[in-house]
Amino acid sequence: MEAFDPAELPELLKLYYRRLFPYGQYYRWLNYGGVVKNYFQHREFSFTLKDDIYIRYQSFNNQSDLEKEMQKMNPYKIDIGAVYSHRPNQHNTVKLGAFQAQEKELVFDIDMTDYDDVRRCCSSADICSKCWTLMTMAIHIIDRALKEDFGFKHRLWVYSGRRGVHCWVCDESVRKLSSAVRSGIVEYLSLVKGGQDVKKKVHLSEKIHPFVRKSINIIKKYFEQYALVDQDILENKESWDKILALVPENILSQVHFYVSYFMFLNDPSPMRDELQQGFQRHSNSLQRWENLKNTINKYQKNNKNDKCGPWLEWEIMLQYCFPRLDINVSKGINHLLKSPFSVHPKTGRISVPIDLQKVDQFDPFTVPTISSICHELDVISTKEEKENGAESDIKHRTRDYKKTSLAPFVKIFEQFLENLDKSRKGELLKKSDLQKDF
Repeated sequence: MEAFDPAELPELLKLYYRRLFPYGQYYRWLNYGGVVKNYFQHREFSFTLKDDIYIRYQSFNNQSDLEKEMQKMNPYKIDIGAVYSHRPNQHNTVKLGAFQAQEKELVFDIDMTDYDDVRRCCSSADICSKCWTLMTMAIHIIDRALKEDFGFKHRLWVYSGRRGVHCWVCDESVRKLSSAVRSGIVEYLSLVKGGQDVKKKVHLSEKIHPFVRKSINIIKKYFEQYALVDQDILENKESWDKILALVPENILSQVHFYVSYFMFLNDPSPMRDELQQGFQRHSNSLQRWENLKNTINKYQKNNKNDKCGPWLEWEIMLQYCFPRLDINVSKGINHLLKSPFSVHPKTGRISVPIDLQKVDQFDPFTVPTISSICHELDVISTKEEKENGAESDIKHRTRDYKKTSLAPFVKIFEQFLENLDKSRKGELLKKSDLQKDF
């Protein structure tokens, strides 16, 4: 793959926006069939230009206007905002208070930096194949809940271009949701709570919600390889002390283990001591995790309460693996989120859609960079010129992305749009049939 050089970005962006950006599909998405008048025209776009020049409240009449402006400005980054009551580019002319965000897709932003307290391979903006499993688990857990628990049909997952993933839920009813309802949905999907100073971020109650059980079942498929082998979370005393800190001091009462108060008067956490000794006897994370599970089981067997479950083990698994959502991005209707097919200025990678049938195979390091697809286009264009002589290439241009490694990702996007179209046509038919009944 052609190496990306940030110094070449201005020239590469000119070529990308002129010949490779999938404008037709992009407009088809945000226009939503043109069913609602001025829906696209009232949508906010934000452009970040070279040297972090930031331009908000851009809006366009149609696909042609959008194309012209993007090819003129060549934005380093594109963000998509809400559909407003008025055209965003005229917001200064509207009476104070009248310009309001009315609709937007329900969006989720999951960023690898939010896992820095539990991943050991990388930190900050860095990612590797070992920690990318966190994003794989996040997509599976959140997407299952959106589909099965909430019944949302149209979910577009997109790689951010660097260290995270975004989700756009595009159902018509979802786009109309209030900020309060969005907050409720994110709250339902959030289990890891507390800032840097909070050690124990997951607290399960006696009655385990089905959402938690189903999430645990997904995590279990990845936990051994991800947490015990790749991350080696019990490798040494420093790392296992972080896990022992998650064992509550009053563990005996916590698991409803009926023993005499005097048995642990002088030792507030006998389980923690037993685990510490057990970890020292074993030589790797796999053995130490087995030891932890066996120790928890031993304490639970003495418990006469049938409702007691493996909460402590699950709390640790959730703290180390459960998705960490940026709540503010999801609850605010007017919140901006990076657009699909935007280019990440640091990595040069394109923000491409992720195939939900192949989440486990998705590899961020094989995502095309702007350098690689521009190079691919140059090679093919040179070849075509030799073969076709001076023949105009205008007829080829609309499909230029098909000649590059961007093509399969545009195809994923097109499949998503097909499903949106089918759903919309189905709704329109339903409405017309209902009207006929009257």
